[in-house]
Amino acid sequence: MNYVPHSDVERQAMLESLGVKSIEELFEVVPQQLRFPQLNLPKALSELEATRLMTRLSAKNQNLVEHPCFLGAGAYNHYIPSVVAHMAGRSEFFTAYTPYQPEVSQGTLQAIYEYQTMMGELFGMDVSNASMYDGASALAEAAIMAVNATKRTKIILPRSVHPDSRAVVKTYTEPQGIEVVEFDTLDEALNALDEQTAALLVQQPDFFGQIHELQALADATHAKKALFVVSAYPTALGLLKPPGDCGADIAVGEGQPLGMRPSFGGPYVGIFTCRSQYVRNLPGRIVGQTLDKKGKRAYVLTLQTREQHIRREKATSNICTNAGLVALIVTIYLSTMGKQGLRQVAEQSYHKAHYAAEQIAKLDGYELVFDGPFFNEFVIRCTSSRSIEQVGAACEAAGILGGYPLGKAYPQYADSLLFCCTETNTREEIDALVEVLGKV
Repeated sequence: MNYVPHSDVERQAMLESLGVKSIEELFEVVPQQLRFPQLNLPKALSELEATRLMTRLSAKNQNLVEHPCFLGAGAYNHYIPSVVAHMAGRSEFFTAYTPYQPEVSQGTLQAIYEYQTMMGELFGMDVSNASMYDGASALAEAAIMAVNATKRTKIILPRSVHPDSRAVVKTYTEPQGIEVVEFDTLDEALNALDEQTAALLVQQPDFFGQIHELQALADATHAKKALFVVSAYPTALGLLKPPGDCGADIAVGEGQPLGMRPSFGGPYVGIFTCRSQYVRNLPGRIVGQTLDKKGKRAYVLTLQTREQHIRREKATSNICTNAGLVALIVTIYLSTMGKQGLRQVAEQSYHKAHYAAEQIAKLDGYELVFDGPFFNEFVIRCTSSRSIEQVGAACEAAGILGGYPLGKAYPQYADSLLFCCTETNTREEIDALVEVLGKV
Protein backbone atom coordinates (compact mmCIF):
# COMPACT_ATOMS: atom_id res chain seq x y z
CA MET A 1 0.00 0.00 0.00
CA ASN A 2 1.09 3.58 -0.53
CA TYR A 3 2.55 5.40 2.44
CA VAL A 4 1.44 9.06 2.55
CA PRO A 5 3.03 10.66 5.62
CA HIS A 6 1.06 13.93 5.59
CA SER A 7 -2.60 14.63 4.99
CA ASP A 8 -3.82 17.59 2.93
CA VAL A 9 -4.89 19.32 6.15
CA GLU A 10 -1.40 18.90 7.65
CA ARG A 11 0.25 20.18 4.49
CA GLN A 12 -1.98 23.25 4.48
CA ALA A 13 -1.17 23.94 8.14
CA MET A 14 2.57 23.77 7.38
CA LEU A 15 2.20 26.10 4.40
CA GLU A 16 0.28 28.61 6.52
CA SER A 17 2.98 28.55 9.19
CA LEU A 18 5.52 29.35 6.47
CA GLY A 19 3.41 32.18 5.11
CA VAL A 20 2.85 30.71 1.63
CA LYS A 21 -0.28 29.45 -0.13
CA SER A 22 1.11 26.52 -2.10
CA ILE A 23 4.07 24.21 -2.42
CA GLU A 24 4.88 25.87 -5.75
CA GLU A 25 5.48 29.16 -3.90
CA LEU A 26 8.28 27.49 -1.96
CA PHE A 27 10.23 27.08 -5.19
CA GLU A 28 9.68 30.55 -6.66
CA VAL A 29 13.34 31.42 -5.96
CA VAL A 30 14.32 28.78 -8.53
CA PRO A 31 14.02 30.22 -12.07
CA GLN A 32 11.05 28.79 -13.96
CA GLN A 33 13.19 27.39 -16.78
CA LEU A 34 15.26 25.40 -14.30
CA ARG A 35 12.42 23.78 -12.36
CA PHE A 36 11.42 21.25 -14.99
CA PRO A 37 14.20 21.31 -17.59
CA GLN A 38 14.05 19.25 -20.74
CA LEU A 39 16.71 16.60 -20.31
CA ASN A 40 18.33 15.61 -23.59
CA LEU A 41 19.29 12.11 -22.52
CA PRO A 42 20.64 9.48 -24.93
CA LYS A 43 18.54 6.44 -25.63
CA ALA A 44 18.65 3.67 -23.06
CA LEU A 45 21.19 0.87 -23.44
CA SER A 46 20.84 -2.80 -22.66
CA GLU A 47 23.15 -4.33 -20.06
CA LEU A 48 25.30 -5.81 -22.83
CA GLU A 49 25.57 -2.47 -24.65
CA ALA A 50 26.32 -0.59 -21.43
CA THR A 51 29.06 -3.10 -20.52
CA ARG A 52 30.69 -2.70 -23.93
CA LEU A 53 30.54 1.10 -23.66
CA MET A 54 32.07 1.18 -20.18
CA THR A 55 34.78 -1.30 -21.24
CA ARG A 56 35.75 0.94 -24.17
CA LEU A 57 35.85 4.00 -21.90
CA SER A 58 37.91 2.26 -19.20
CA ALA A 59 40.44 1.11 -21.81
CA LYS A 60 41.47 4.76 -22.17
CA ASN A 61 42.65 4.90 -18.55
CA GLN A 62 46.33 4.60 -17.71
CA ASN A 63 46.08 1.89 -15.08
CA LEU A 64 48.58 1.29 -12.30
CA VAL A 65 49.27 -2.30 -13.35
CA GLU A 66 50.81 -1.52 -16.73
CA HIS A 67 52.14 1.98 -15.99
CA PRO A 68 54.80 2.91 -13.41
CA CYS A 69 53.28 5.60 -11.19
CA PHE A 70 55.11 8.57 -9.67
CA LEU A 71 51.93 10.46 -8.77
CA GLY A 72 50.97 11.09 -5.16
CA ALA A 73 49.44 14.39 -4.01
CA GLY A 74 47.03 12.72 -1.59
CA ALA A 75 46.29 9.35 -3.25
CA TYR A 76 49.03 6.71 -3.13
CA ASN A 77 49.75 3.45 -4.93
CA HIS A 78 50.80 1.05 -2.17
CA TYR A 79 50.85 -2.74 -2.43
CA ILE A 80 47.74 -4.42 -0.99
CA PRO A 81 48.07 -8.06 0.20
CA SER A 82 45.54 -10.32 -1.52
CA VAL A 83 44.03 -11.39 1.82
CA VAL A 84 42.58 -7.88 2.28
CA ALA A 85 40.10 -8.14 -0.59
CA HIS A 86 39.23 -11.76 0.26
CA MET A 87 38.40 -10.92 3.87
CA ALA A 88 36.62 -7.61 3.23
CA GLY A 89 34.57 -9.16 0.42
CA ARG A 90 32.75 -11.57 2.72
CA SER A 91 28.99 -11.01 2.54
CA GLU A 92 28.57 -10.22 6.25
CA PHE A 93 31.03 -7.32 5.86
CA PHE A 94 30.17 -6.12 2.39
CA THR A 95 26.86 -4.56 3.41
CA ALA A 96 28.24 -2.81 6.49
CA TYR A 97 26.17 0.03 7.91
CA THR A 98 26.08 1.86 11.21
CA PRO A 99 25.42 -0.79 13.87
CA TYR A 100 22.47 0.86 15.64
CA GLN A 101 21.42 -2.44 17.25
CA PRO A 102 24.43 -3.74 19.20
CA GLU A 103 22.79 -7.05 20.10
CA VAL A 104 22.82 -8.11 16.43
CA SER A 105 25.97 -6.24 15.38
CA GLN A 106 28.65 -7.65 17.66
CA GLY A 107 30.95 -8.70 14.80
CA THR A 108 30.78 -5.31 13.13
CA LEU A 109 31.25 -3.50 16.43
CA GLN A 110 34.27 -5.63 17.30
CA ALA A 111 35.87 -4.87 13.93
CA ILE A 112 35.29 -1.14 14.46
CA TYR A 113 36.71 -1.40 17.99
CA GLU A 114 39.86 -3.03 16.61
CA TYR A 115 40.10 -0.25 14.00
CA GLN A 116 39.84 2.42 16.71
CA THR A 117 42.52 0.68 18.76
CA MET A 118 44.91 0.52 15.79
CA MET A 119 44.35 4.19 14.93
CA GLY A 120 45.01 5.18 18.54
CA GLU A 121 48.29 3.24 18.53
CA LEU A 122 49.38 4.45 15.08
CA PHE A 123 48.71 8.13 15.79
CA GLY A 124 49.77 8.00 19.45
CA MET A 125 46.41 9.31 20.66
CA ASP A 126 43.94 8.31 23.41
CA VAL A 127 40.71 8.02 21.45
CA SER A 128 39.66 7.29 17.88
CA ASN A 129 36.28 7.35 16.19
CA ALA A 130 34.98 5.21 13.31
CA SER A 131 35.04 7.14 11.15
CA MET A 132 34.93 10.13 8.78
CA TYR A 133 34.25 10.09 5.04
CA ASP A 134 37.81 11.03 4.03
CA GLY A 135 40.89 12.88 5.22
CA ALA A 136 39.66 16.27 4.02
CA SER A 137 36.34 16.09 5.89
CA ALA A 138 38.20 14.78 8.95
CA LEU A 139 40.39 17.90 8.97
CA ALA A 140 37.31 20.11 8.57
CA GLU A 141 35.59 18.36 11.47
CA ALA A 142 38.77 18.81 13.52
CA ALA A 143 38.60 22.57 12.93
CA ILE A 144 34.96 22.66 14.08
CA MET A 145 35.77 20.46 17.07
CA ALA A 146 38.57 22.84 18.11
CA VAL A 147 36.14 25.78 17.93
CA ASN A 148 33.62 23.90 20.09
CA ALA A 149 36.30 22.92 22.62
CA THR A 150 37.98 26.34 22.93
CA LYS A 151 34.96 28.62 22.34
CA ARG A 152 37.15 30.57 19.90
CA THR A 153 36.40 31.16 16.24
CA LYS A 154 39.68 31.57 14.32
CA ILE A 155 41.54 28.77 12.52
CA ILE A 156 45.15 29.19 11.28
CA LEU A 157 45.81 27.17 8.13
CA PRO A 158 49.18 27.13 6.27
CA ARG A 159 48.98 26.71 2.49
CA SER A 160 51.33 23.75 2.78
CA VAL A 161 48.19 21.75 3.74
CA HIS A 162 46.61 19.87 0.80
CA PRO A 163 44.61 22.34 -1.37
CA ASP A 164 41.56 20.05 -1.40
CA SER A 165 41.60 19.77 2.38
CA ARG A 166 41.83 23.54 2.74
CA ALA A 167 38.85 23.94 0.42
CA VAL A 168 36.78 21.46 2.44
CA VAL A 169 37.72 23.20 5.71
CA LYS A 170 36.42 26.49 4.30
CA THR A 171 33.23 24.87 3.02
CA TYR A 172 32.49 23.32 6.42
CA THR A 173 33.37 26.37 8.54
CA GLU A 174 32.05 29.34 6.56
CA PRO A 175 28.33 28.80 7.38
CA GLN A 176 29.24 28.62 11.08
CA GLY A 177 30.94 32.00 11.16
CA ILE A 178 34.38 30.49 11.72
CA GLU A 179 37.28 32.56 10.41
CA VAL A 180 39.89 30.61 8.45
CA VAL A 181 43.15 32.48 7.84
CA GLU A 182 45.71 31.06 5.40
CA PHE A 183 49.46 31.76 5.29
CA ASP A 184 52.17 30.88 2.79
CA THR A 185 54.66 29.66 5.41
CA LEU A 186 54.58 27.99 8.80
CA ASP A 187 56.52 30.91 10.31
CA GLU A 188 53.81 33.33 9.19
CA ALA A 189 51.19 31.00 10.63
CA LEU A 190 52.95 30.84 13.99
CA ASN A 191 53.29 34.63 14.13
CA ALA A 192 49.54 34.94 13.59
CA LEU A 193 48.63 32.84 16.65
CA ASP A 194 46.75 34.93 19.21
CA GLU A 195 44.12 34.71 21.97
CA GLN A 196 41.32 34.36 19.39
CA THR A 197 42.89 31.32 17.72
CA ALA A 198 41.05 28.03 18.22
CA ALA A 199 43.60 25.84 16.42
CA LEU A 200 46.62 25.63 14.16
CA LEU A 201 46.14 23.01 11.43
CA VAL A 202 49.24 21.48 9.84
CA GLN A 203 50.05 18.50 7.62
CA GLN A 204 52.80 15.93 8.23
CA PRO A 205 54.46 15.44 5.81
CA ASP A 206 53.01 18.52 4.12
CA PHE A 207 51.62 18.67 0.58
CA PHE A 208 55.15 19.18 -0.80
CA GLY A 209 56.43 16.12 1.06
CA GLN A 210 58.38 18.11 3.68
CA ILE A 211 58.73 16.72 7.21
CA HIS A 212 58.33 19.24 10.05
CA GLU A 213 59.39 19.36 13.68
CA LEU A 214 55.93 19.12 15.24
CA GLN A 215 56.86 19.58 18.89
CA ALA A 216 58.00 23.18 18.36
CA LEU A 217 54.77 23.95 16.52
CA ALA A 218 52.73 22.35 19.30
CA ASP A 219 54.55 24.35 21.99
CA ALA A 220 53.97 27.65 20.17
CA THR A 221 50.29 26.81 19.68
CA HIS A 222 49.73 25.75 23.28
CA ALA A 223 51.40 28.94 24.50
CA LYS A 224 48.35 30.75 23.09
CA LYS A 225 46.01 28.12 24.65
CA ALA A 226 44.97 26.98 21.18
CA LEU A 227 44.71 23.38 19.98
CA PHE A 228 47.31 21.78 17.72
CA VAL A 229 45.79 19.71 14.90
CA VAL A 230 47.90 17.43 12.68
CA SER A 231 46.80 15.76 9.44
CA ALA A 232 49.25 12.88 8.98
CA TYR A 233 50.05 10.46 6.15
CA PRO A 234 49.48 7.17 8.05
CA THR A 235 52.09 5.15 6.14
CA ALA A 236 54.74 7.70 7.12
CA LEU A 237 53.98 6.92 10.77
CA GLY A 238 55.68 3.59 10.26
CA LEU A 239 58.89 5.66 10.29
CA LEU A 240 58.06 9.04 11.83
CA LYS A 241 57.11 9.95 15.37
CA PRO A 242 53.30 9.82 15.83
CA PRO A 243 51.49 13.17 16.24
CA GLY A 244 50.41 12.28 19.76
CA ASP A 245 54.05 12.04 20.85
CA CYS A 246 54.68 15.50 19.40
CA GLY A 247 52.02 17.45 21.28
CA ALA A 248 49.03 17.11 18.94
CA ASP A 249 45.61 17.54 20.55
CA ILE A 250 43.76 16.21 17.50
CA ALA A 251 45.29 14.03 14.80
CA VAL A 252 43.53 13.12 11.57
CA GLY A 253 44.50 11.52 8.28
CA GLU A 254 43.46 9.85 5.05
CA GLY A 255 43.25 6.07 5.42
CA GLN A 256 43.48 5.29 1.68
CA PRO A 257 47.17 4.25 1.82
CA LEU A 258 46.26 1.53 4.33
CA GLY A 259 44.78 -1.04 1.97
CA MET A 260 42.72 0.98 -0.51
CA ARG A 261 43.54 1.49 -4.18
CA PRO A 262 43.56 5.11 -5.44
CA SER A 263 40.17 4.33 -7.06
CA PHE A 264 39.84 7.67 -8.89
CA GLY A 265 39.58 9.49 -5.55
CA GLY A 266 37.30 7.35 -3.42
CA PRO A 267 35.59 5.94 -1.50
CA TYR A 268 38.18 6.61 1.19
CA VAL A 269 38.10 6.74 4.98
CA GLY A 270 38.94 9.64 7.28
CA ILE A 271 40.98 8.86 10.39
CA PHE A 272 40.12 10.96 13.45
CA THR A 273 41.87 10.70 16.83
CA CYS A 274 42.17 13.01 19.84
CA ARG A 275 43.11 13.40 23.49
CA SER A 276 40.67 11.83 25.95
CA GLN A 277 39.56 15.22 27.38
CA TYR A 278 37.97 16.10 24.03
CA VAL A 279 36.09 12.82 23.55
CA ARG A 280 32.65 14.39 24.05
CA ASN A 281 33.35 16.79 21.18
CA LEU A 282 34.54 13.98 18.91
CA PRO A 283 32.34 13.59 15.80
CA GLY A 284 31.25 10.28 14.31
CA ARG A 285 30.76 6.84 15.81
CA ILE A 286 32.68 5.55 18.82
CA VAL A 287 32.53 1.88 19.83
CA GLY A 288 33.16 0.94 23.45
CA GLN A 289 33.87 -2.40 25.11
CA THR A 290 31.78 -3.54 28.07
CA LEU A 291 30.36 -6.69 29.72
CA ASP A 292 26.90 -8.12 29.12
CA LYS A 293 24.66 -9.36 31.96
CA LYS A 294 26.39 -12.76 31.78
CA GLY A 295 29.79 -11.16 32.27
CA LYS A 296 30.93 -11.75 28.69
CA ARG A 297 32.75 -9.19 26.60
CA ALA A 298 30.40 -7.09 24.48
CA TYR A 299 30.57 -3.99 22.28
CA VAL A 300 28.27 -0.97 22.07
CA LEU A 301 28.08 2.40 20.40
CA THR A 302 28.84 4.97 23.07
CA LEU A 303 28.62 8.76 23.58
CA GLN A 304 25.85 9.07 20.99
CA THR A 305 24.56 12.20 22.73
CA ARG A 306 26.85 14.11 20.36
CA GLU A 307 24.82 12.96 17.36
CA GLN A 308 22.10 14.84 15.51
CA HIS A 309 19.47 12.13 16.01
CA ILE A 310 19.78 12.64 19.78
CA ARG A 311 20.64 16.35 20.27
CA ARG A 312 19.29 17.68 16.96
CA GLU A 313 20.68 21.16 16.23
CA LYS A 314 22.87 21.09 19.37
CA ALA A 315 24.86 18.08 18.14
CA THR A 316 28.61 18.36 17.73
CA SER A 317 28.47 15.78 14.94
CA ASN A 318 26.30 15.36 11.88
CA ILE A 319 28.16 12.35 10.54
CA CYS A 320 25.26 9.91 10.48
CA THR A 321 27.07 6.81 9.27
CA ASN A 322 30.51 5.26 9.43
CA ALA A 323 32.78 4.33 6.51
CA GLY A 324 32.48 0.82 7.91
CA LEU A 325 33.68 -1.27 4.97
CA VAL A 326 36.70 0.92 4.24
CA ALA A 327 37.59 1.07 7.94
CA LEU A 328 37.45 -2.73 7.97
CA ILE A 329 39.81 -2.84 4.99
CA VAL A 330 42.24 -0.64 6.92
CA THR A 331 41.98 -2.98 9.91
CA ILE A 332 42.65 -6.09 7.82
CA TYR A 333 45.58 -4.38 6.05
CA LEU A 334 47.25 -3.32 9.30
CA SER A 335 46.62 -6.73 10.89
CA THR A 336 48.27 -8.37 7.88
CA MET A 337 51.25 -6.00 7.69
CA GLY A 338 51.93 -5.73 11.39
CA LYS A 339 54.25 -3.13 12.90
CA GLN A 340 57.35 -4.37 11.08
CA GLY A 341 55.55 -4.64 7.75
CA LEU A 342 54.31 -1.07 7.97
CA ARG A 343 57.79 0.10 8.88
CA GLN A 344 59.24 -1.71 5.86
CA VAL A 345 56.71 -0.03 3.56
CA ALA A 346 57.62 3.36 5.02
CA GLU A 347 61.37 2.73 4.76
CA GLN A 348 61.18 1.54 1.16
CA SER A 349 59.02 4.52 0.18
CA TYR A 350 61.49 6.87 1.87
CA HIS A 351 64.65 5.42 0.33
CA LYS A 352 63.25 5.03 -3.17
CA ALA A 353 62.02 8.63 -3.16
CA HIS A 354 65.43 9.86 -2.04
CA TYR A 355 67.17 7.83 -4.73
CA ALA A 356 64.81 9.26 -7.37
CA ALA A 357 65.25 12.83 -6.11
CA GLU A 358 69.04 12.48 -6.10
CA GLN A 359 69.15 11.11 -9.65
CA ILE A 360 66.75 13.71 -11.08
CA ALA A 361 68.56 16.59 -9.39
CA LYS A 362 71.77 15.54 -11.18
CA LEU A 363 70.18 16.21 -14.59
CA ASP A 364 70.67 19.51 -16.40
CA GLY A 365 67.56 21.67 -16.15
CA TYR A 366 66.20 20.16 -12.94
CA GLU A 367 66.67 21.02 -9.27
CA LEU A 368 65.13 20.19 -5.90
CA VAL A 369 62.97 23.09 -4.71
CA PHE A 370 63.17 22.37 -0.97
CA ASP A 371 66.26 21.42 1.00
CA GLY A 372 64.48 20.16 4.12
CA PRO A 373 63.88 16.50 5.05
CA PHE A 374 61.13 14.74 3.09
CA PHE A 375 59.35 11.39 3.24
CA ASN A 376 58.32 9.96 -0.15
CA GLU A 377 57.32 13.08 -2.10
CA PHE A 378 59.56 15.83 -3.41
CA VAL A 379 59.30 18.90 -5.64
CA ILE A 380 61.43 19.28 -8.76
CA ARG A 381 61.77 22.62 -10.56
CA CYS A 382 62.14 22.56 -14.34
CA THR A 383 63.64 25.31 -16.50
CA SER A 384 60.20 26.76 -17.40
CA SER A 385 56.46 26.18 -17.26
CA ARG A 386 56.73 25.00 -20.89
CA SER A 387 59.10 22.29 -19.74
CA ILE A 388 56.29 20.93 -17.55
CA GLU A 389 54.21 20.22 -20.65
CA GLN A 390 57.18 18.61 -22.38
CA VAL A 391 57.92 16.42 -19.38
CA GLY A 392 54.26 15.37 -19.18
CA ALA A 393 54.16 14.48 -22.88
CA ALA A 394 57.45 12.55 -22.67
CA CYS A 395 56.29 10.55 -19.63
CA GLU A 396 52.97 9.74 -21.32
CA ALA A 397 54.75 8.60 -24.48
CA ALA A 398 56.95 6.33 -22.33
CA GLY A 399 53.94 4.87 -20.52
CA ILE A 400 54.88 6.50 -17.21
CA LEU A 401 52.53 8.37 -14.89
CA GLY A 402 54.78 11.32 -14.09
CA GLY A 403 54.73 14.06 -11.48
CA TYR A 404 51.86 16.32 -10.41
CA PRO A 405 52.06 19.85 -11.95
CA LEU A 406 51.98 22.18 -8.95
CA GLY A 407 50.93 25.21 -11.00
CA LYS A 408 47.32 23.99 -10.79
CA ALA A 409 47.14 24.83 -7.10
CA TYR A 410 50.27 26.94 -6.55
CA PRO A 411 50.93 29.53 -9.31
CA GLN A 412 54.33 30.35 -7.76
CA TYR A 413 55.39 26.78 -8.59
CA ALA A 414 54.12 26.76 -12.20
CA ASP A 415 57.53 25.43 -13.27
CA SER A 416 57.57 22.58 -10.71
CA LEU A 417 56.40 18.97 -10.42
CA LEU A 418 55.58 16.94 -7.32
CA PHE A 419 56.96 13.39 -7.61
CA CYS A 420 56.12 10.43 -5.36
CA CYS A 421 57.63 6.99 -4.78
CA THR A 422 56.22 4.07 -2.82
CA GLU A 423 57.40 0.54 -2.15
CA THR A 424 55.78 -0.49 -5.46
CA ASN A 425 58.31 1.48 -7.56
CA THR A 426 61.31 -0.58 -8.69
CA ARG A 427 64.80 0.78 -9.31
CA GLU A 428 64.32 0.01 -13.02
CA GLU A 429 61.17 2.17 -13.09
CA ILE A 430 62.95 5.04 -11.36
CA ASP A 431 65.90 4.81 -13.75
CA ALA A 432 63.46 4.81 -16.70
CA LEU A 433 61.84 7.98 -15.34
CA VAL A 434 65.23 9.65 -14.96
CA GLU A 435 66.15 8.67 -18.53
CA VAL A 436 62.92 10.17 -19.89
CA LEU A 437 63.48 13.43 -17.98
CA GLY A 438 67.06 13.58 -19.18
CA LYS A 439 65.93 13.51 -22.81
CA VAL A 440 63.47 16.40 -22.47
